[in-house]
Amino acid sequence: MRGPDVPGRSYQDLFERLDTNKDGKVDVAELREGLKAMGIFRQGAAQKILLTGDQNKDGSLDFNEFTRYLKEHEKKLLLTFKSLDKNDDGRIDASEIQQSLTELGIAVSREDALKILQSMDIDGTMMVDWNEWREHFLFYPGHNLEEIIRYWRHTSVLDIGDSLAIPDEFTEEEKHSDGWWKQLVAGAVAGAVSRTGTAPLDRMKVLMQVHSSKNNKISLVRGFRQMITEGGVTSLWRGNGINVLKIAPETAIKFMAYEQYKKLLSSDGSKTKTHKRFMAGSLAGATAQTAIYPMEVLKTRLTLRKTGQYSGMFDCAKMILKKEGVKAFYKGYIPNLLGIIPYAGIDLAVYESLKNTWLSYHTKDSANPGVLVLLGCGTISSTCGQLASYPLALVRTRMQAQASLNASDQPSMTSLMKTIVAKDGFFGLYRGILPNFMKVIPAVSLSYVVYEYMKTGLGISK
Repeated sequence: MRGPDVPGRSYQDLFERLDTNKDGKVDVAELREGLKAMGIFRQGAAQKILLTGDQNKDGSLDFNEFTRYLKEHEKKLLLTFKSLDKNDDGRIDASEIQQSLTELGIAVSREDALKILQSMDIDGTMMVDWNEWREHFLFYPGHNLEEIIRYWRHTSVLDIGDSLAIPDEFTEEEKHSDGWWKQLVAGAVAGAVSRTGTAPLDRMKVLMQVHSSKNNKISLVRGFRQMITEGGVTSLWRGNGINVLKIAPETAIKFMAYEQYKKLLSSDGSKTKTHKRFMAGSLAGATAQTAIYPMEVLKTRLTLRKTGQYSGMFDCAKMILKKEGVKAFYKGYIPNLLGIIPYAGIDLAVYESLKNTWLSYHTKDSANPGVLVLLGCGTISSTCGQLASYPLALVRTRMQAQASLNASDQPSMTSLMKTIVAKDGFFGLYRGILPNFMKVIPAVSLSYVVYEYMKTGLGISK
């Protein structure tokens, strides 16, 4: 099913109707009056359309800008229409509206679904075809219903071991029901399984970051052999316990902080633009990292420990406190904090670009991008984010490991970076990147599968 190119009124007719002073441009006042004449009274609709469509920023829309805006908008409307048209017969009925809203976690009665349908139904058939749908939403700046947002939710389900991404978005309905915490629990369990499954590669990455150099090259095979010889097969999971334990406090703090920062940064608090989401996400990440950073230091120490060095997590914490003091628990904190910005920013930007590329090429074929596209976009964007922040992550790990040295031997972040580049060249800052990339696909796959099972178990699946 494909929407006709120019159903109903042509763009030319619409433009001429709106351009009341016939100067070849439509300004905000003309747009507002025109929308009012069409029965559209939504607050701020004219400004939103103008802001989105005004390419040359002259405060009005010429015919080309007007046409481009409508074509882009129609593309997105068609996507939403198809996502609602479950049986693909080119029409939407009340049961399809009800089903789609239920899938979004919004319970509506049959009567409410019929009311929604009637508001769009022009010919009285109690079904809405593409022309009616387009007619109804053409001048609504939103693409309506939250399917597109939901399909393209950049979900924190993709746990690749680094919790620096922007937190998940929840609708108001989910926040007022118990859907949000169930999703967070499902995500945390998925993260725990995923991290446990890829822990040997994570330990290898940390060993390479700290011990590998030009003079002491550690290959994957040699590294694993050394670990097994030194502590047996179970030693491959050293440091995993605390890595899993820190998921719960970090997820909770990040989620709560993100909601608060979003309220502070956006005037209405409900819809948050991408750049504000990035700012709120980065601040929430920084808040969570500050609170749980001592656990990060413990994780590095436990991952690098020799057999018998510590009897467990608390013993490790006690010894660090006794020998090195409280300051040791915040070694490498600055590069860690600085790493949040390139990671979260690039992750979000790449994800948005991939999403828009997919939309522009596949709108006509499919409404729902499907699991593989979502996982692919999430994996690529997270990998790009990691690439950008990896040198800072390496410096952080080195500083955490070297905190046990004498005070005089402890280098600052910049001097450590200079030393690494001088000794091993620029690529010395990327030691351990191979096991890091090797764990991305299994980590993403594991966390997705477990997340789906958890959703079913907690009763939040379709």
